[in-house]
Amino acid sequence: MITGTPGVGKTAISRLLASKLDAKHIDLGELVKRENLASGVDEARGTLIVDTKEISKRVMDIIEESERDVIIDGHYAVDVVPAKEVHLVFVLRRDPDELRGLMKTRGFKESKIQENLAAEILDVCLSEAVDSCGLDKVCEIDTSGKEIEDIVEEVISILKEKSQCRRGIVDWLGKLDQEGRLNEFFKFL
Repeated sequence: MITGTPGVGKTAISRLLASKLDAKHIDLGELVKRENLASGVDEARGTLIVDTKEISKRVMDIIEESERDVIIDGHYAVDVVPAKEVHLVFVLRRDPDELRGLMKTRGFKESKIQENLAAEILDVCLSEAVDSCGLDKVCEIDTSGKEIEDIVEEVISILKEKSQCRRGIVDWLGKLDQEGRLNEFFKFL
């Protein structure tokens, strides 16, 4: 499973990883749109409201039908797959400055940028992954300034047990506090 806030590289990394491992790739966002698994639209955020029960059923069907390993990609992936079905969860992280720049170039609304930056800085995806799947199944990877190919090789190295699965490798809150920049990122509160 690959998770993290929007803009950290989940889909690009998942696609390349699936290709290298000859695994099936499930992009939860695409699945929701393709199979109409949304229960509505959040107008304020400009996003679909996902029906996690329906997505979970569909993902489990796909996993059961697949004869290959399955890589699931999405920021709410830990909410749709039971922990017993998860081998490892890779939580991708990205420096808030880099993430903000990427989201701006992708045309995110300022409110969505602020929401996603807060989630990244406060370790929301990491915390949710640990809560859902347990500490032993969660690996954190900092994607800041790295090429997709290098990140995929890092994931493969962990899967092949050549490298250690680690957590607690980034502390954006501490970094920004030390730099005296927390207000810059939380001015909307």
